[in-house]
Amino acid sequence: MRRILITNDDGIDAEGMQRLVEASKEFGEVWVAAPDGQRSATGHSISLRHSIDVYPAEYPVAEVKAFSCSGSPADCVRVACHFLMPEMPDVVLAGINFGYNSATDIQYSGTCGAAFEAAFQGVHAIAVSEAANGVHEVTDRYLKEVLGELLEKPLPNGVIHNVNFPGCSLQECAGILRDVSVSRSMFYRDGYKEMEKLPGGGSRVKVDGHYNEDCEEGTDMWALVNHYVSVGLVNNVGVRM
Repeated sequence: MRRILITNDDGIDAEGMQRLVEASKEFGEVWVAAPDGQRSATGHSISLRHSIDVYPAEYPVAEVKAFSCSGSPADCVRVACHFLMPEMPDVVLAGINFGYNSATDIQYSGTCGAAFEAAFQGVHAIAVSEAANGVHEVTDRYLKEVLGELLEKPLPNGVIHNVNFPGCSLQECAGILRDVSVSRSMFYRDGYKEMEKLPGGGSRVKVDGHYNEDCEEGTDMWALVNHYVSVGLVNNVGVRM
């Protein structure tokens, strides 16, 4: 039976991961190792200079072995592969992330960071994300279909599948766009705004993002703007293979 490890960057209690666990059970034996809290935008960081606490966790899906981890999403993959699981997983699924992981945002994503760590461990890896608007119609319709397809597709070394589901109604969805390239654009063009003056001439600043849909046709971002499910290959520097 296929051994499936599932993690995320939104934390072990995230509703999106629970839906991924439910969908994955028909494909094999499911294990969960996920952060004990929010770890979005942690990228591919790992813990080297401090310990990681791992605890068994009660999980709302039956017949799933689950653990919470004080580290990053990539830490969760490493600890599961080399400490928790009796054998290496056959596949690592990361998600379902609350918010798209596409275009240049891929480089910051803890979800994709976990998938890249799996790829570097020699494990088939799939990152899964959806819009951060609470609309799950397209995800629920296509998730199992896409997983079933990608689980059977071999990957080059260091490469992951990256899947994003648009946050539109099922009626509005244009279908699945496969083999997308990675856009060089971004959904939010970030700047920084000053929140407070600090002693000594310092400033306390915060990211100030402005929504954007300008992107290249045929890319992952273009697919989402046009209500397609986006499916593509990504290596660790965000370049389509």
